[in-house]
Amino acid sequence: MNRRISIGVIALAGFLLFAGCAGAQTGSKVLVEGGSYMNVSPGQLKEMLKSKDFVFVNTHIPYEGEISPTDAFIAFDQTAERQSEYPADKTTKVVVYCRSGRMSDIAARILVKEGYTNVFNLPGGMIAWEKAGLPLVHDDQKQ
Repeated sequence: MNRRISIGVIALAGFLLFAGCAGAQTGSKVLVEGGSYMNVSPGQLKEMLKSKDFVFVNTHIPYEGEISPTDAFIAFDQTAERQSEYPADKTTKVVVYCRSGRMSDIAARILVKEGYTNVFNLPGGMIAWEKAGLPLVHDDQKQ
């Protein structure tokens, strides 16, 4: 009996180690009602922005800055009501963020529930972005 448990524990540990390594490269999957979305780190988002192929949405209210190049400002609590401002093709990649990650997490969950299948979120939001040494844009910096 103990041998079976030990083998099971070793197998589980190996799987978790492999999954953790894979997650570090591709982000972490968050299972929610209706499907899932991916969390990405500031570094991963920085890389994604180099070949931007997604709609980039700031969900924070009130405005406290943005990550360039943000495409839209749709308040997290209006995600469902303003769904027409998101891509009609629900397979389009959408990345959401806010100041701390709380509001964008809610928006990501709503998007998935509404049928979007390629949603990404920046946990920690603009705070994590700045802590990673990356710049924010503020109203007074826009031209």
